[in-house]
Amino acid sequence: MTPLKLSGIIPATVLPMDESFRICEGELEDYIRWLMKFRVGGLAVNVDTGEGPHLYPEERRRVLEIVTDVVKGRVPVVAGLAASFTDQAVRLAREAKEAGADALLVFPIPAFRGPRARGVICHYYRAVAEGAGIDLVAFQLQPELGGVIFDEETLAALASIERVVALKEASFDARVFSDTMRVLRRAERRVALLTGNDNFILESLIMGADGALIGFGTVATDLQVEMFDLVKRRRYEEAWEIYERLKPLADAIFAPPVRNYRARLKEALAALGVIEHTYVRPPLLPISEEEREAVRRALREAGLL
Repeated sequence: MTPLKLSGIIPATVLPMDESFRICEGELEDYIRWLMKFRVGGLAVNVDTGEGPHLYPEERRRVLEIVTDVVKGRVPVVAGLAASFTDQAVRLAREAKEAGADALLVFPIPAFRGPRARGVICHYYRAVAEGAGIDLVAFQLQPELGGVIFDEETLAALASIERVVALKEASFDARVFSDTMRVLRRAERRVALLTGNDNFILESLIMGADGALIGFGTVATDLQVEMFDLVKRRRYEEAWEIYERLKPLADAIFAPPVRNYRARLKEALAALGVIEHTYVRPPLLPISEEEREAVRRALREAGLL
């Protein structure tokens, strides 16, 4: 089977919910149709931005069914895979594949942490890939957010797993990003590098990232797609103009406390008329009126409102 190729702007989607924290299915369909108007490289669902860890298994399946029905194979759909142990991960991976996922973003688990964890990490990825028969996106995430930074040997071993087609790099550290890219580019097989660093998206693309799988990609999506295209054509000054225009909005969305970024993204999309409801499922909480105004102000400054 030909490995899936992932590149470009891949928005990590939010999930519209009503006041009872139930999925707004019609609203989700309209939102996905809106995203599909742009030349996105794919869509990521049931990941952290879409409150995937806070959903019941049947809800995650329903989200996948709705999204894949709208997308109709036009772009890859990447589903989040959050598990606690290997057998559970394989089962969830099979269910996601059956519901329409083209690939899985594999979230780190506690067993990945600590010295000499390479064998555990590679066994987990290989078991999921072989057990479900689906392509995987490895996930390098800063430890402060519950993730792990892979050492060179682990990165090389992951790159050797045939079904690992990409790595999302979200260390939020430019040096770590650069070192990771160097190791992957030396690997015998091609593994796409997708930035997950919302704080230096453009820099990541200029440094050589194949694309961006990011929550920020779900707002001002058309401008970020344009920015990506400009980088590919080495028109860096024009790309930088877009980035400078959007950076205050990114700063407002990902301001402390960062956990509120999901609610802020929903507020931004609601202000743009893309979605109606901005509820987030507890333990996430609504944002303050001050935060809402900061998001609206950033949208106005970016010329989006």
